[in-house]
Amino acid sequence: MSVRESYTFELSFFEALHRRMPRDIRTAGILAHLYTKAGRIDDGLRIDRKLVRLTPEDPTAHYNLACSLALKGRLRDATAALQGAIKHGYKDFEWMCNDPDLADLQTYPAYCVLLEDLGIA
Repeated sequence: MSVRESYTFELSFFEALHRRMPRDIRTAGILAHLYTKAGRIDDGLRIDRKLVRLTPEDPTAHYNLACSLALKGRLRDATAALQGAIKHGYKDFEWMCNDPDLADLQTYPAYCVLLEDLGIA
């Protein structure tokens, strides 16, 4: 069974729930996570963008958007989203430096400057 197949039931359940309650933040967050785990990065990115629109002050929404953008190879946008997460209170820098979703950022110059500005690098 592929990763994509292993999430079929959960995805269809949360997609149906999201259609009924499109502004429910918890449902959207779970759906975004499931999309990413299933390798449906574009769908996860779409929901992460929606979550930032619905909860613009939520640092986790910005952080998750950064992860989706990094997974798409959009490193500049991912770094900007991380800056937004930090601006809104994100503080788990140890996880940020080790998050596999952000692995492609590790050598990206703007990300390295961000870490230096935070006193991490």
